[in-house]
Amino acid sequence: MAIYRLCMAIVSISLFPLASYCRARGHSCQFMAWKRKVTGGFLAFIGFMLSPLSWWNDLFVNVPLALVFAWAVSFFFKPAFEPSLIVGYWLTNVLGFVLMQKGGEKMFSKEDKPYSGRALLRDVGISLLYTALTVVLVETVVLKPIATYFKS
Repeated sequence: MAIYRLCMAIVSISLFPLASYCRARGHSCQFMAWKRKVTGGFLAFIGFMLSPLSWWNDLFVNVPLALVFAWAVSFFFKPAFEPSLIVGYWLTNVLGFVLMQKGGEKMFSKEDKPYSGRALLRDVGISLLYTALTVVLVETVVLKPIATYFKS
């Protein structure tokens, strides 16, 4: 949730003025609705890029973020590199689902809804299912190193 709030603070401060500023300046409700939709769209886009729904960009987004997380953890405890790499990858996927959900809610609703524990459990469950599917594909040799595809 802290990362979500940080993203919201950056978007709200840098791209758009605060709602109280807009009301004080006499901006209309249409402007506020536009601001809400753009902010929600931005969050949903970032969430999509982090989520497993955009599997094609894992090598460029999720894996480097997980690697930085693993480096930070292994700086303090070297044997934790591999587990922290996996945990960091899962966290980027869960964060992607959270940001997509919050972005969609922001775009299509008129008021913010709190992110519930049930929604978090659902997002974690979806990420774990995606990970399990990937493990099954590796174990059944559907996914394998590229060199083995070309050997006879």
